Amino acid sequence: MSDAGDIPGIPDGPGDPSAGGSAASDIGAQLERTNQLLRRMLAEVAKTPSTHAIFVDAGYVYAAAGLLVAGTEDRRSFDLDAEGLIEAFIDKARTIFADSRLLRVYWYDGARRRIHTSEQQSIAELPDVKVRLGNLNANNQQKGVDSLIRSDLESLARHRAISDAALIGGDEDLVSAVEAAQGYGARVHLWGIEAAEGRNQAEPLLWEVDSQRTFDLDFCKPYVTRRPVTMYEDSGPAPTRDDVRFVGAQIAATWLSSRGRAALAQLLPGHPYLPGPVDQDLLVEAERLLQRSLRGHADLRRALRDGFWQHLQSQY
Repeated sequence: MSDAGDIPGIPDGPGDPSAGGSAASDIGAQLERTNQLLRRMLAEVAKTPSTHAIFVDAGYVYAAAGLLVAGTEDRRSFDLDAEGLIEAFIDKARTIFADSRLLRVYWYDGARRRIHTSEQQSIAELPDVKVRLGNLNANNQQKGVDSLIRSDLESLARHRAISDAALIGGDEDLVSAVEAAQGYGARVHLWGIEAAEGRNQAEPLLWEVDSQRTFDLDFCKPYVTRRPVTMYEDSGPAPTRDDVRFVGAQIAATWLSSRGRAALAQLLPGHPYLPGPVDQDLLVEAERLLQRSLRGHADLRRALRDGFWQHLQSQY
């Protein structure tokens, strides 16, 4: 029988120094390779900057900035320099997130059938800006915007695309968006616009975020300009009720073609009353077509609404 020492691969004895040295050398080499890999990974992480994005609820911005600067939430009464305001938000983010790079600005707004208005098209063409549209119902109320914000916030945080999110809004429905992003490790910073009285951001939202910041009148004033009020001369004979009723029907036809039958179905249950925003749009457009003020003429305004309703009901 041969000795154990003659069998290949088996050390001559438990105290063979060459075998122990070889095993220690292998382990040492493996540890060095692991350390090299960790050092490379840490170096890559150190070179990769943190990233932030800005999420803007345009409905909140228009209402809050318009009320603060122009004294009204009605978009038709003032112009908002969206490009200038977006750049101001970006500059503020550069200051706050000094060691971070901007991913992009998300601008959330509403539009009929989610079709961009000319103003929204201009905003969408700005560099580093993504316009996301919810819908507008018959009462000019945004629908679906909060869910868009949540979807984007959660997705970007989940994929580690952002480390910080600046959220400009005030609706309590945004709480779930904040929670979703935070659940994936992102920090959410709530930015708001100063309210003339009280608050214009929901308290549960204020409680949930990681930090808060408010922009005052001086910050907002350069970007909001009140539109001049159109004055019509009341010279010449006043239009008849039939004239005004016909104009109401004209406006109803345009309204229906732009908004569709779904909006009509929402409007009809309120007959004979029109929602405030729709009634105001009707009045402004009628005055433009007639080139005459209908303010203070209750009988003519009733005729205008009658013509509007009669056309809508004839199409249902």
